[in-house]
Amino acid sequence: MARSRPFGITLLAVLAGVVALVAAYHTLQYLHLLPVLLGGYAFFGFDLGGALLWGVTTLACAWIASMLWNADRAGWLLLVVLSGLNLILDLLSTMGGTALSALLPGIVINAAVLLYCLWPGTREAFAHA
Repeated sequence: MARSRPFGITLLAVLAGVVALVAAYHTLQYLHLLPVLLGGYAFFGFDLGGALLWGVTTLACAWIASMLWNADRAGWLLLVVLSGLNLILDLLSTMGGTALSALLPGIVINAAVLLYCLWPGTREAFAHA
């Protein structure tokens, strides 16, 4: 019997997919395969380190998106943790020499995902999933 998925869980799965795409884009920018449109990218003088961190983040986001798509309760908690870690990684990237303007789209998306995850209605949807 197929489980129904509330709209909030579906929206979180889609948002987790968007976060995975943003992380993949950052990975390719640190590898100098995609152009940097807003500001400059640097990660403490070692761009490969930034690419590795963002690459792992991409894989984790994709895995969490699949968990959320299947209405797994653990996906919500992992998305909360990963959104917070992404914001910390953005802060580290800024301290490492990346322009804030280059990271601003990712910061806005991760902050929105974190706020939506912590919204009472979203938390309630996962309590009944």
